Amino acid sequence: MCILTFVKPGITPDLDALSNGAAANPHGHGYAVITGNTITVGHGMDAATVIAEFAQVRAQYPDGPALFHSRLATHGLREIDNCHPFRLGGDERTVLAHNGILPTNVHPHADDPRSDTRIAAEDYLPTQPFGSLDSWAGREHFERWLGRDKIVILTVDPAYKHRAYIFNEHRGHWDAESWYSNTDYRPYQWREAADDCEEYCVNCGEPDYDRLGPHCPWCGFCTECIRTFPKCVCPSLDGEERYADLLELEYT
Repeated sequence: MCILTFVKPGITPDLDALSNGAAANPHGHGYAVITGNTITVGHGMDAATVIAEFAQVRAQYPDGPALFHSRLATHGLREIDNCHPFRLGGDERTVLAHNGILPTNVHPHADDPRSDTRIAAEDYLPTQPFGSLDSWAGREHFERWLGRDKIVILTVDPAYKHRAYIFNEHRGHWDAESWYSNTDYRPYQWREAADDCEEYCVNCGEPDYDRLGPHCPWCGFCTECIRTFPKCVCPSLDGEERYADLLELEYT
């Protein structure tokens, strides 16, 4: 469900990894690089063009944190306006990008062309519904709202204590000083047929050893209807049985 990459200050991004992630998530791409006291942001529908632009900006400004995002659309039109990252409340000093499917309170209505993340960035999160994200309570409430989703925020706003934040960092993967929200950055052959012939969930990146159905045993994501747990609408009996097991674990 998209792939989000965070690059530490001083680290050169792995362009092959970005290309792998873009191939698996082809519905638009974007980046952000902290460039001194500003944030340089770029978007585009062509992966190669956006990756090349990102590499050029990063080479010029290697000392700040950076992010890259490739989208697999679930809500909103497949257009450049729905490409991550988004300005938080329209403030050019702060941007965010997201991996997953956010809760229903930020899903678009039928006549709204925006994605769930864009709605969250433009309308919901600027109201600070969780309080300060620099506080322990604010971060905990925000991550609880996210569930298994992940968000990266970059900012040059002095109101924040830090210039970069990864929320639900433990649900992603660190590799060569870069953080990835799932394993889509790895070569297709590795992801789909590793040494043990494992398959990996495109939503949370965890391995699925038994392949009993369309649902990830870790997060419940359905690969058939592209919905997160427990919102699967597939009529499959196997799927229903597996979701029943997940619900029992969730609430017992």
